[in-house]
Amino acid sequence: MEIAATEIAENLATIHRQIEKIAAESGRDAASIELIAVSKFHPFDRVAAARAAGHHSFGENRVQEAVAKFSSLRPSRDEVTNPPLKLHLVGALQTNKARQAAQFFDAIHALDRENLALELVKIRDQGVALPDLYIQINSGEEPQKSGIFPAAADVFIEKCRAEWQLPVIGLMCVPPAADPPELHFALVAEIAKRHYLPKLSMGMSHDFAAAIQFGATAIRIGTAIFGERPAFATAPASQLGAS
Repeated sequence: MEIAATEIAENLATIHRQIEKIAAESGRDAASIELIAVSKFHPFDRVAAARAAGHHSFGENRVQEAVAKFSSLRPSRDEVTNPPLKLHLVGALQTNKARQAAQFFDAIHALDRENLALELVKIRDQGVALPDLYIQINSGEEPQKSGIFPAAADVFIEKCRAEWQLPVIGLMCVPPAADPPELHFALVAEIAKRHYLPKLSMGMSHDFAAAIQFGATAIRIGTAIFGERPAFATAPASQLGAS
């Protein structure tokens, strides 16, 4: 379904107003809440429309799609743009893509297992400056989802920070669709509090209000900004590259 650039700009403005209202009602500063526009599978023109509207923070699920889509806007994490462009990897990360992800993204929200953590340690020790990392918590213990189960979270967080000295700044979660999200947001917020982690990546188009009430510092919104996403990436061939 096509969506006009003006509609994307209006959607962003509407969500920012909602964030401000919910934050005020929760006794929070709206400026402490980052709106990540999740552009996965959406074509490049929708990203360009959001960028033209002044938005600077984007989320992608796949490393290759993100590199293809955003390289024309910012070739690498070290490239400074005006206004600044911040890229978040919000989908599962394969270990063989970890180096490229570490070099391209400003934050990775999907640290979800030991072998990925060790791969990031190896990359760091080879001289690559790692981006900010969020540990993904599988709060509903769903077998089809990635993430550390809550019972194992304390040990994994400690290993990532103390033993491996990874730049973990917070936690991420995706609550089960059938559950009240508040239960999961509260659980993940409590784990973060125990470990003095300042950042919480939680809340999507349908539940970001509850996420803000429970302390989210980054909300990941796709459909409410860009409309229904296509079944697969539809960026122009020149933006997608060869792979």
